[in-house]
Amino acid sequence: MIRKVMLAACCASGLLVMAAPAPAEEAWPSRPIQLVIPFPPGGPTDVTGRVLADKLGQELKVAVVVQNKGGASGNIGAQFVARSAPDGYTLLFTTGGTHGINPFLYDKPGYDPVKDFEPIVWVTTSPNILVVNPSFPAKTLAELIAMAKADPGKYSSAAPGQGSTPHMFGELFKRTAGISIQHIPYKGSGPALTDVMGGQVPIMFDGIPSSLPLVKAGKLRALAVTGPQRSAEAPDIPTVAETFPGFDASGWFALYAPHGTPAPVVTDINQAVNRILQMPEVKQAYAKLGADVVGGSPEKLREQVSKELAKWSELIRQTGMKAE
Repeated sequence: MIRKVMLAACCASGLLVMAAPAPAEEAWPSRPIQLVIPFPPGGPTDVTGRVLADKLGQELKVAVVVQNKGGASGNIGAQFVARSAPDGYTLLFTTGGTHGINPFLYDKPGYDPVKDFEPIVWVTTSPNILVVNPSFPAKTLAELIAMAKADPGKYSSAAPGQGSTPHMFGELFKRTAGISIQHIPYKGSGPALTDVMGGQVPIMFDGIPSSLPLVKAGKLRALAVTGPQRSAEAPDIPTVAETFPGFDASGWFALYAPHGTPAPVVTDINQAVNRILQMPEVKQAYAKLGADVVGGSPEKLREQVSKELAKWSELIRQTGMKAE
């Protein structure tokens, strides 16, 4: 009798175990999110990304931890995210450099900007400024072009590295204007600006946050901005497009996830970022960085990348440029 009772109890216990419901799927997000920035701390990508990270953590109610993984013009960090688990816990905040330029400058960047990522949202856009040393004779863009055409190759332009966005913007401008100006690569914007202010190199394309204060202080002269419209931070500076209609060489920042990240997760992040970009304090923070918020759907970012890939692949093919 005791054995029968024990056997019955064991059978009942087994049935209970078998009938127990499967554990519910873990709700997303339930742990910290890693936001990879593929450039060192303190640069424009890092500063722009951290503005978003702080607010995104508040919106999603989890910590969003910034991880700087610099190297190879952003390729190292992009590779890392491309190979990460597509679970929504590793994201990439990056520039048009990794997703519009590097695939053509590098023989093996280590990732495919289209196949290896899920676009989430286009965050901001910002132009560069074409600046010159105050003693440089050209006071306008037209005068610079005339001088360069009169003496091909005589003048030089500084840029923070081969293949950097300021370098690419300068190359696009030279090709559009039909002029020859020597490219002088530097290890960063700071050393390049120092030499332009010192007169060692007369010309430079640079970001608004670092150059505009120097323009206002009289240490540089601005000739044009590279975006399609005049900058709200510098409305008196004309655009290159006012001389060459349709010219647009704007820097941009965007958010990506690894390919295969579930669509509901991508949607949740996209909606959270779009809410953030409408916050007055966020718009103001980005305006101080010379950037305009964009936002929109993942498809809008996908279309932007497609246009950038076409633009820069053609320029790089024509010039034969390669990363150093």
